[in-house]
Amino acid sequence: MNPTNSPMPSLRPDLACRICPEPCKEEEEEREIDHFDRIPDSVLLLVFNQIGDVKALGRCCVVSRRFHDLVPQVDNVVVKVDCVISDDENSSSAGSSVDKSRGAFSSLFRLVFGGIVKPLQALGQLLGPKRSVSSALAVGTDEDGEVEQGGVTHHSPTQVLKSFKEIRFLKIELPSGELGIDDGVLLKWRADFGSTLDKCVILGASSIIYPAASKEVGGDGVGVTSAGDDNVSIPESFYTNGGLKLRVVWTISSLIAASARHYLLQPIIAEHGTLDTLVLTDADGQGVLSMNRGQLEELRVKPLSASSASKRTLVPALNMRLWYATSLELPDGVVLKGATLVAIRPSEQSLVKKDACDLSWVGNTFEEPYGTAVRMLMKRRTYCLEMNSF
Repeated sequence: MNPTNSPMPSLRPDLACRICPEPCKEEEEEREIDHFDRIPDSVLLLVFNQIGDVKALGRCCVVSRRFHDLVPQVDNVVVKVDCVISDDENSSSAGSSVDKSRGAFSSLFRLVFGGIVKPLQALGQLLGPKRSVSSALAVGTDEDGEVEQGGVTHHSPTQVLKSFKEIRFLKIELPSGELGIDDGVLLKWRADFGSTLDKCVILGASSIIYPAASKEVGGDGVGVTSAGDDNVSIPESFYTNGGLKLRVVWTISSLIAASARHYLLQPIIAEHGTLDTLVLTDADGQGVLSMNRGQLEELRVKPLSASSASKRTLVPALNMRLWYATSLELPDGVVLKGATLVAIRPSEQSLVKKDACDLSWVGNTFEEPYGTAVRMLMKRRTYCLEMNSF
């Protein structure tokens, strides 16, 4: 057979079709479909709720029109405040407000130890918070806004949350705690609010000694002792070396910080009626203000009473219980020097006998290892305190 007469050329088209077949119409339509669109909205919302961070959610909004419509339906939102911008009005009147508040603090406390009243001297020297959170909170964004600092545009949390319509859990985190404390000092507080303070727990220690140095002498010149002496009375030196005054400063400063945070939350609570839980904390883990659904509803129905001295909620008359240990050794070997626990409730609630005796809410206030410290301190002798409204 002559190769020139071979039928091979007629077979080439068929061979080409078999190697690179032309796509059929159904396959072309399949390629044009975005399979991400097949994911149900409910699944995408689960993903967005896991993200939580309001800045990341804002970026998701610009991905597609679908994302833009879904993000406002997220029910779990976290707002991290970039900075606290002082109000000019607050700055100009800060000096006079501090003077007035210090004068008022001198008449706040009446302390009773086993029937012996200890006079509190120099309460006018009480220290205030390092920075008042009655200033404006700001979250940095890339959009045009109302407040500009250092070339960065900022929005308040109220503005940032305006587009969210279904928030149930909201956490706002400040860049740092408000209270100026020395390095090595422990000070933590947690407060629950409705229209006013519902309860507050404060845990403090003048210094912390870690296991590697647990045999050293503390800053107050007292060696480490066992935590088993539960009924030991507070030593007399506690009243004369500034120990009592320092605890008073911690207590009042923590309450001022908590009431200032509460005051700031009013517009957010008013605009978001779907909220079940609201938490305002800080990156340092110093203080936590929390409100559950019942407390949120209480604030909407019964407006808060504002302090005349500054932009914060008025703190009601209080009954407090104090526990103190010169040295408290935790199971992990950490030693808290001058460990102090204060449990606070409004005097009106304390009038109910069962509330006055029930302290179960105190023991689970803080995460470990501080929860253990709280429960160990509660086994010690209890001291009763009273504080007037301020």
